[in-house]
Amino acid sequence: MRLNSYDGWSPLQEVVVGSAENYTTHETELSFKLFFYDQLSEQKSFYDRQYYPVISPRGAGQGPEASAQSPIKKRYVEELNEDVEGIARTLESLSVTVHRPMPLADVSSVETLAWPAAVLPPLNIRDNTLILGDEIIETPPQVRSRYFETQLLKKVFQGYFEQGARWTVMPRPIMTDASFDPSYAERSPGGPAEFIKEPASSPYDTGFEMMIDGAQCLRLGRDLMINVSTANHALGVDWLERHLAGRFRIHRVSITDNHIDSMVLALRPGLLLVRTPRVAELLPEPLRKWDMIFAPEPEINAFPSYDDDDLVLTSPYIDLNVLSVDQETVLVNEACPELMRTLERHGFTAVPVRHRHRRLFGGGLHCFTLDTVRRGSTPEDYLS
Repeated sequence: MRLNSYDGWSPLQEVVVGSAENYTTHETELSFKLFFYDQLSEQKSFYDRQYYPVISPRGAGQGPEASAQSPIKKRYVEELNEDVEGIARTLESLSVTVHRPMPLADVSSVETLAWPAAVLPPLNIRDNTLILGDEIIETPPQVRSRYFETQLLKKVFQGYFEQGARWTVMPRPIMTDASFDPSYAERSPGGPAEFIKEPASSPYDTGFEMMIDGAQCLRLGRDLMINVSTANHALGVDWLERHLAGRFRIHRVSITDNHIDSMVLALRPGLLLVRTPRVAELLPEPLRKWDMIFAPEPEINAFPSYDDDDLVLTSPYIDLNVLSVDQETVLVNEACPELMRTLERHGFTAVPVRHRHRRLFGGGLHCFTLDTVRRGSTPEDYLS
């Protein structure tokens, strides 16, 4: 079918589900620390840990924040693969056509002009792509190890292009240490921000660069609500405003560090799933008029217990990250019966799926999926 997706609630017909194949490590360098700053700052021991250094042939990026790797235990990856495949099968059982990225081959690292990095598989594919109607927009990544992630989606994107989709790639950042705006971490209370105060110099420094993820955007017909917390994000939104002028309206908010889809999701026109009343207060005035379902408090027994050397990358609210199949049907983590009951009380059918290690791999059901075709999805005006 032709690419067509303007919102997150119209009947889902085609979707891409990510792949976890060959996920082996987290690379704990500057871009990783800044991206996951909120969660890592709560794990004080993270900054005292010793990891395996990544050695570059010419020492690229080996300044004050040299790269290191935090291996992920094999059993977690095996269980992650099982759960991702289960999500794909559930969607197929709901008559949704499921596309998959090319799996990551056994490639340990890549190197650009400015830095080396391990390579991550295309798992949280919502992050580096934004689907707006009939256009694919590859967004400029914020984490070095994800720089080439959309290359593994080429076959899927090529298929939609051949059927008439537009296909745009936003300017790619060089991503030297000086490219990153550290102000969010610097103004955040309680976290150790000293690691970002003296970035390594590089002959490729250009100042702050645009970096923004698709998961920072809430799509509402012709309206986009986009979370902005750094100069990198602001530059990305500047580009989107110019590129989309006359077709979409952009509403900037500052709600969280980056991704918005574990803070607020639109389940249908006029109804939001929201983390807390405080988040609701930060929404644009037209959205504050919508009805809201506030997510129940996460229960600690909903999550596996982990060892001290396992990195936890998301808040316990990650399970708010649901995926709507239509205006009445929502995929929900089976570990969250209270969230399912809450949605059912509001007339939804909650379809349970298993996703055990969402906190270790930084994403929920919405993160793992990229909806490409939603029947009847149009650029309506929902925020007039």
